[in-house]
Amino acid sequence: MKLSKILSLFFLLGSVSFYGQQESMKNKKQQIHALKIAFLTSELDLSPKEANQFWPVYNAFDQQQFEIRHQKMKVCKNEINATALNKLSEKEALLLLDKIESSEEELYRLRKKYQTDLKQILPAIKILKLKKSEEDFNRKLLRQYRAKK
Repeated sequence: MKLSKILSLFFLLGSVSFYGQQESMKNKKQQIHALKIAFLTSELDLSPKEANQFWPVYNAFDQQQFEIRHQKMKVCKNEINATALNKLSEKEALLLLDKIESSEEELYRLRKKYQTDLKQILPAIKILKLKKSEEDFNRKLLRQYRAKK
């Protein structure tokens, strides 16, 4: 029953129109984040102690991961898109590959630290439930996005 309430809320929030593309994207990101938190909360069944420790760690990880993916990796992708690949020198291509590899390594280190931090807060079964719940949420979000197109 919790899931149906969350999905109803998602449909309601998804139907609201926004003004200005940049503001709209920010609002949508916040709404999706709020829905994700509600979904994960219902799926994980965290104790109050677990929740108090978990959410700051989760939110910090989520923000850092977003920054790496959307700021550092986006710069690399923009460089690839802005420049015809055939016009890149070998030296420029190697520098770009190094940037990409560095961002991927940073993301990997962040995930490892997050996993270590979670093990101090949650039992292993809840960490696995978290991973599954995040995948389920992303799948549902993608399905709803495709249904709107």
